[in-house]
Amino acid sequence: MNNQFPIKTLNQLRPVLIGFRKIKGFTQKDVSERLAVTQQTYARLEANPASASIDRLYKVFSILGVEITLSSISPSPFISHTEMRGHLTALPPDGRNGDY
Repeated sequence: MNNQFPIKTLNQLRPVLIGFRKIKGFTQKDVSERLAVTQQTYARLEANPASASIDRLYKVFSILGVEITLSSISPSPFISHTEMRGHLTALPPDGRNGDY
């Protein structure tokens, strides 16, 4: 089953995160143990996921078996899809290119 849940505002992140956790059959304690944090720490993250780092959210979604996909809302008039794909495939495996 491949369901997609577009997140257009940070307020939409919390119910989606909770929903995926419950579908997986995990409690907050289950997720917190897999993250190696306290249940209270995970509860704070789940209450306000917009304040979490992308790294932490990625770890949570990985635990829940959720894939993160980014997509453009509309094609950029300045860069083609092929050109963008070329930029992305040129990145090293860790995704870092030293531009930050």
